Amino acid sequence: MNPLFDYTLHLADSSLIMGHRLSEWTGHGPTIELDIALSNIALDLIGQSRNFYQYAAALKQNETEDTLAYLRDAREFKNLLIAETSNGDWAKTITKLFLFSTYQYYLYQQLIVSEDKQLSAISEKSLKEVTYHIRWSSDWVIRLGDGTEESNLRMKKAIENTWPLTGEMFEPAAYENLLLGNRIGVDVSNLKNDWLKKIQSVFDEATLPVPGNNIWMQRGGKEGIHSEGLGYLLAEMQFLQRAYPGCEW
Repeated sequence: MNPLFDYTLHLADSSLIMGHRLSEWTGHGPTIELDIALSNIALDLIGQSRNFYQYAAALKQNETEDTLAYLRDAREFKNLLIAETSNGDWAKTITKLFLFSTYQYYLYQQLIVSEDKQLSAISEKSLKEVTYHIRWSSDWVIRLGDGTEESNLRMKKAIENTWPLTGEMFEPAAYENLLLGNRIGVDVSNLKNDWLKKIQSVFDEATLPVPGNNIWMQRGGKEGIHSEGLGYLLAEMQFLQRAYPGCEW
């Protein structure tokens, strides 16, 4: 077991899968402005994943960023479940992006001071992008939550469906725990209070309720246990590389 390799893959996988999901809106956004904005956020996330994959490949022989992204099966991916869940309607996409981006914000803040200089550098660059992702998505949470009766109901439904996927963000996997002693990783359980405060602040302004503590949480993404949806996503994303191994443009 190589905890640094596994942890770097986890960070890369979460950004890649979330970015791919958001890219599915390209050409289908409510307006061209929103279409472009969400596509740019997707590109930010895929760019983050590339940086993490390149570092992961440097940690293990015979791997490249392409083999790690395109030649692993679903069981080998370590992304958070919230990243792979379907986009649903606009309200669900906005909700999952806001919850995920807020988590990334506090995670990268802590990783900047990691003893691993490469993780620190990638996190510092990514934090600038994630700051914008939070601002953009939170504006839409407020607009939809405090909008019409229909938009408010859709946001409440989106929160109800997405909230159970947030628990594993703050439950460390084995490889995360192994990096705490040498000050490389982050104790994700310590991020929850700050994350909740930010969520509460935005939801209050949006006139939306924060779910209680008795919600059953889904987990397993960090350890390779995923929904059926990830398999379909990878089948589409990896098709070209698997059909024509080693192809180059």
